[in-house]
Amino acid sequence: MSHASLSPAVDHPTPTTTQAAAPPAELSLEGRLALVNAAMTARLDEAAVAYEVNTAHIPTEPVDLADVVTVPLTPTLQPPPASYPTPVAALLQRAHHRLFTGGWCSGALVDEDGARCMLGAIRAEARGDRGLEASAASLLLDAIRREFGDDVDSVPSFNDAHGSARVPLRMVDQAAILADARGL
Repeated sequence: MSHASLSPAVDHPTPTTTQAAAPPAELSLEGRLALVNAAMTARLDEAAVAYEVNTAHIPTEPVDLADVVTVPLTPTLQPPPASYPTPVAALLQRAHHRLFTGGWCSGALVDEDGARCMLGAIRAEARGDRGLEASAASLLLDAIRREFGDDVDSVPSFNDAHGSARVPLRMVDQAAILADARGL
């Protein structure tokens, strides 16, 4: 008996010649987007399955949307709050409400959409009473300077220095509180 017959037969690979793979062709933008889309879809599918598996043990009850939705689906105008008893405070309160409901703007008394700046709201709510309008504007400037310093030149310059209505509305509201505290 020879050693060759005792050893198990081993399959040795035979050397073969293979052609070198051609360099990958450059993908177009559409091709790359399609490839990324396919990869992301596969990842999202895997994540969805993992989520279902990981949350299957959590007991849930169906949600009744009538219990969730508690506000009117169509917007309605909110009535103004109870008015201050003094004329300047009441005017500033009405101006605040007008800015809140009708919109705020900068760079004009009234913009093309009907939104108003701080002074435009005061003027509209003063209804032609220039004395009341001047008192409210003066008190508003006083309230602004109390918080932002004496560097503020005027109500219009303060109004136009802001990019959103948040600070101007807050200042009109604070001026109404100040006017009420002063009995104006």
